[in-house]
Amino acid sequence: MNKAITPEKEQEDQALKVRMSQIRHTMLVLSGKGGVGKSTVAVNLATELAREGQRVGLLDVDIHGPSIPGMFGMDDRKLYSTGNAMIPVEYTANLSIMSIGFLLQSREDAVIWRGPLKYNVIRQFIANVEWGDLDYLIVDCPPGTGDEPLSIAQIVGKGAGAVVVTTPQRVSIDDVRKSIQFCRKLDITVLGVIENMSGFTCPHCGETVDIFDAGGGEELAREANVPFLGRIPIEPNVVRSCDKGTPFVIADNESGVTQAFRKAVRDIMTALQ
Repeated sequence: MNKAITPEKEQEDQALKVRMSQIRHTMLVLSGKGGVGKSTVAVNLATELAREGQRVGLLDVDIHGPSIPGMFGMDDRKLYSTGNAMIPVEYTANLSIMSIGFLLQSREDAVIWRGPLKYNVIRQFIANVEWGDLDYLIVDCPPGTGDEPLSIAQIVGKGAGAVVVTTPQRVSIDDVRKSIQFCRKLDITVLGVIENMSGFTCPHCGETVDIFDAGGGEELAREANVPFLGRIPIEPNVVRSCDKGTPFVIADNESGVTQAFRKAVRDIMTALQ
């Protein structure tokens, strides 16, 4: 027997519908494997989209390991509410951020939740957050195809897109391939594959070394018949920039990394026109 729909549930459903109607494009950043720099990619894609004049929201749904606040230097920021809605933290005039990290008392707090509770919180992060009118809602998902990616995919429904992040080596490619299948089963359009940590250019001699091999992401994109959005080279200053709380595309506007993100963003914007 189906459970009765409560007035509270009807109200939340309506709030979710209103929020989604104010968002032109929802884009999930996914990877089948941890350690590929997915959150770094999400942060820099969102920042570069904002620098292109787009109104952007960045939603961190990594419930157990929220890293987005620290990458923007916002570990000490807390959320405010108005009426029944939470106000996302503003980074710039057209880039706002939401993460469970803003709700924790300290960075050391562990979130020990099962699937249904995580689903409800992720749903509230859209329905009960005053995002306003957005051109893009970027959703940084934890690795794999488990609770959080599945929850957000079910909540936003058909019409969402995804950027899949991998590193060049086979062990990563094999896991990331599952993310593409995940998207197809849930009617999420794969906007493209980004190959992160793709080659290191020595700052002293200029020689490029493929530390993690090369070309795996492009091969995966070709095999899956989805766009290849480019290679993001290894740049030690990316790590330093994240640790300092500044997206790298702001810290170094002319680097090869920033140029790669800029091209990926413009390719995505063109595809979604």
